[in-house]
Amino acid sequence: MLLQVRNITKTYGPQKALDNVSLDIPRGQVVGLLGPNGAGKSTLMRSILGYLPTDSGSIHFDGQDIRSGGDELKSRMGYLPEHNPLYREMYVREFLDFMADLHGIKGRKTRNEAVQNLIEKVGLTPEAHKPIDALSKGYKQRVGLAQAILHNPELLILDEPTSGLDPIQLKDVRTLIRSFGQNSTVILSTHILQEVEAMCDRVVIIKQGQIVADAPMAEFAEQGGLEAAFDQLAG
Repeated sequence: MLLQVRNITKTYGPQKALDNVSLDIPRGQVVGLLGPNGAGKSTLMRSILGYLPTDSGSIHFDGQDIRSGGDELKSRMGYLPEHNPLYREMYVREFLDFMADLHGIKGRKTRNEAVQNLIEKVGLTPEAHKPIDALSKGYKQRVGLAQAILHNPELLILDEPTSGLDPIQLKDVRTLIRSFGQNSTVILSTHILQEVEAMCDRVVIIKQGQIVADAPMAEFAEQGGLEAAFDQLAG
């Protein structure tokens, strides 16, 4: 099992953002974390990444406790937060080269090849010479996704990765995520049902900090569809 979350709780004052949450995620699965705004999705993802300490419970990644795994463990994960953290004054290629260096991809030739391959993979070739600030929302998302997968993480966590995209951009980014999910584990959060249906093998519905449903996509389809289940459980 790649990821094991056991009975984690996180409170902010009187509010429980996560309430005794447990979750197992194997390798090679694309998991949709579905729920309304404020349900606890982002808190859960940041806890898994080790960015946010929990009040109780444990999280293990590949058998190691994330609290003691340090930077080496975190380096095996990739993350695209909801608010894409880009250095907008930098050029696309320059930014990705900078991120490759931070990820430990050393040697100018090796780094250049890795960045060029990634630019082609995510469809950034016509924009690679531009400053990030000059890009459209869709291409900014591609740059954010590129930095998240640059080091080929074993676990990729995406928080609302398609927010604000137009239909063409949406289709392209969905394809990129599905492609990456063929070889790695992906957790993506959204409150848009169509996103989960288009990209995910499994759906976890979270409401008020608790997991209220967890099943393969096919099982939801057999029970009347994801929309009906979501309306019943999260409404």
